[in-house]
Amino acid sequence: MMDEQFPLDGAQAEAYIALGSNMGDREQLLLEAISLIDAHPNIVVSRVSGMYETDPVGYTEQPPFINMALAVRTTLSPLMLLRQLLEYEQQLGRVRQIRWGPRTIDLDLLLYDNVRMDQEELTLPHPRMMERSFVLVPLHDVLDQTHRLQSEVSAVSEAALLDGKEGITLWKTINWRSASEPFES
Repeated sequence: MMDEQFPLDGAQAEAYIALGSNMGDREQLLLEAISLIDAHPNIVVSRVSGMYETDPVGYTEQPPFINMALAVRTTLSPLMLLRQLLEYEQQLGRVRQIRWGPRTIDLDLLLYDNVRMDQEELTLPHPRMMERSFVLVPLHDVLDQTHRLQSEVSAVSEAALLDGKEGITLWKTINWRSASEPFES
């Protein structure tokens, strides 16, 4: 299977994950998801965005979301990383009832190095991320400055926050450190 070729020879790939929650203790659920992801032996959370409160999109008769994004380093293949994220959603009580409906947690794999793939189970880059300010604004916080999408993500993110029409506001910044990072003085 092609997917098992990534990454090659145990090399680390950089991936970006979108997180969202609008049921229960939204902040706590997001922090639990980050902890689960970072605790995996083949995934290290390297950067964490701020938490943004966002209006629901699609199905609008639901509470606002808190959205954020992570940059991670992983030796898992794209499909294995996706499957791990889906497992974490289940652990955190995700139930899929209404498309774009309320959820305890949503974990979406957005980007995985420069991998492009279109399979039934996974499409990379995420097929609708460039249409979603609630994804791009937090992604802008963590996207590597040299990433090929940096200028496009930056432009959309800045416009969304500037005009206020997208229903996105910075809700909270968090101080996240993985165990591998030294403490700053």
